[in-house]
Amino acid sequence: MSWPTSPGASSVRSRIELLVDGARSSTGLADFGGDTWREGLEVLVRSVEAEVSFNPFGEDAFYGMLSRLLANRLRIEDWYARHPEIDEQDVTIELLGLGLPRTGSTALAFMLAQDPSARCLTVWEASAPCPPPGVSAEADEERIAAAAAEIAAQDHMAPRLKSMLPQSATGPDEDHHLMGLEFKAQSFQAFVSIPTYSDWLLDCDMEPMYRYEKRALKLLQWRRPRQSWRLKSPTHMLFLADREKVFPETRFVMTHRDVASVLPSVADLYVEVRQMLTTNVDPVEAGRLNAHHWTVAMERLVAFRDAGRDHRFHDIGFTAFQRDPVAAVHGLYKWLGTPLSPDAEARMRAWWAANPRDQHGGHTYVASDFGLDPELMGRRFGFYRERFAPYLELT
Repeated sequence: MSWPTSPGASSVRSRIELLVDGARSSTGLADFGGDTWREGLEVLVRSVEAEVSFNPFGEDAFYGMLSRLLANRLRIEDWYARHPEIDEQDVTIELLGLGLPRTGSTALAFMLAQDPSARCLTVWEASAPCPPPGVSAEADEERIAAAAAEIAAQDHMAPRLKSMLPQSATGPDEDHHLMGLEFKAQSFQAFVSIPTYSDWLLDCDMEPMYRYEKRALKLLQWRRPRQSWRLKSPTHMLFLADREKVFPETRFVMTHRDVASVLPSVADLYVEVRQMLTTNVDPVEAGRLNAHHWTVAMERLVAFRDAGRDHRFHDIGFTAFQRDPVAAVHGLYKWLGTPLSPDAEARMRAWWAANPRDQHGGHTYVASDFGLDPELMGRRFGFYRERFAPYLELT
């Protein structure tokens, strides 16, 4: 597909028309289920048009991602139109993993995913929700293979990512793909530098996004044994007040690590991903963006906890988790009031043994490359260090 290159409002409209028409043409479907998605897409495309310089590969890759999200939404609505009983289900999110990125939350999510008594969101389901899992074993296997191929291609293009982020087609995924169905997702700014969109995202109305995510989760669980969900994404720290309107029952596990390690690491991740698509990669901008977004996120998280919700949180420190992950999981299960079966524990131990932290090499970075001074970060996040000192084990 060729994209118009001229800037301005007409270019934005042309981009969106091409995306919408392309999604409808590729699926043969027309109903997007309302238009709450349109605002996010318009802000995103406007920001990309004005602020991104793509490399030869990046333009088609980025806009292709947006087109797939629109197509996924069309397919979701088609399944609802043919099976309205899907909407009669309840969705229970038993546990949501929070905390700054790079705090061990991904490893914890993989450990929890080894317990078959609860449901995680897998990479292949999130990226291609239709047909709903369990409808066709052949279709499920095809999408698992497609997800595995996409991860392999990513590893080839950006091999350092393997040392930063464990991934598996059948392993747990953050719900960025589901948030992307409303085009309100922090993940877009990991692919490209889009300051206008990033600023807008912090204060947009996220309730419609959570309502549509619930709709997607209903579809994903429809033909599977009914289980409570365990999800994970640091992004939700920014939007907990809106999220609670849709998912009031959730409890939270929060992972902790000092920001002096966290922020340069996540900025480095942004730079590595952006280099796949763009030519205007600025490491200092990536550091500044992450310092700002995660300061706001932590401030909102602390305010949310302090407003009578602290009892709904269980905290795990990075160092303690790395030292004895199974003990940390036992502590979490005790807090949940849920027994950890011997089978689940054995699966967790096996996963940890098979996935040592540095199996793909160590993740090395220099904070100053991203304009991040450890002392300044410490002062900026002093409220976080003071509040969660027992879990940070600072010396």
